Amino acid sequence: MNSYADHAKRSMEKFQKGDNMLMDNMKAFEILGLEPQNGKLTMEQIAKVKGLGCLKDKRYDNIFNVRVITRNGKITADEQRAIAEAAERFGSGEVSMTVRLTIEIQGVPYDKIPETILFLREKGLETGGTGAKVRPVVSCKGTTCQFGLIDTYALSEKIHRVFYEGYHDVALPHKFKIAVGGCPNNCVKPDLNDIGIIGQRIFTPDIEKCRGCKKCAIELTCPMKAPKLIDGKIQIDSAICNNCGRCIGKCPFGAFESASAGYKICIGGRWGKKTAMGRPLGKIFANEDEVIGVIEKAICLFRDEGIKGERFADTIARLGFDYVEKKLIGE
Repeated sequence: MNSYADHAKRSMEKFQKGDNMLMDNMKAFEILGLEPQNGKLTMEQIAKVKGLGCLKDKRYDNIFNVRVITRNGKITADEQRAIAEAAERFGSGEVSMTVRLTIEIQGVPYDKIPETILFLREKGLETGGTGAKVRPVVSCKGTTCQFGLIDTYALSEKIHRVFYEGYHDVALPHKFKIAVGGCPNNCVKPDLNDIGIIGQRIFTPDIEKCRGCKKCAIELTCPMKAPKLIDGKIQIDSAICNNCGRCIGKCPFGAFESASAGYKICIGGRWGKKTAMGRPLGKIFANEDEVIGVIEKAICLFRDEGIKGERFADTIARLGFDYVEKKLIGE
């Protein structure tokens, strides 16, 4: 198998052939407002293409990885074929997944970046996912997972449209990451994002139906050990219960039947050189519209009251959690 370097070298050589190809590529540079390479790439040229989702490969002077945006990791078969074609035509023939579920076309020479981007756009695909702005949304597979309590695909796609696409030109003090988790298992680590949504199952036990069984099915089912029989009736310790919903339908006498979906929102999480666990807001939200409203308020607060270079966690620490919470939910 040819090496990565061989792929990159061959793709550069192919691109450098042909006056017509050069003319087309010059037009592509003009469309995207980029400058063709003339000698060693400048820091400005590197920064400009980074803003378009093209990150320099540190091993080479003019080779980049082009980041293609997905909808929380989901793409169609046609989109997969288009990405594969772009990788073959313009890059090394390889692609990779990022930790936030975008796809990077590997080994694209600087002079092929405009062609690559315009080809992808023709196929309905966009590059990006960098800079001090709302980043691509990630979610777990809660829509199809046996433990999922909310439709994570639908919610994350809605957040993607409203905030990644709709707020694409909104400059923020720093990057802003959003994650949607389907249940308290937290597989996608929502509480390590600037905003994290966690699916919940909200219920109120019908205590009148509880018979105080010595071997209580609810006690046996709960992974958190939140239920306890007290004076012959089941009681739930709300400080321990994480609203995972495992208990629903487990009581043979129907004490745990009624439940509804809910959304827990954590703010101020981060992962990297500095870490912070997101802190939950003081209520469980009832529907997607409420969640969208809170996210919008959080982004606008970060835009208006954040300081350039600080993450949302730093903004919250500086302003105070209570102040930020009041701004977001008004309670």
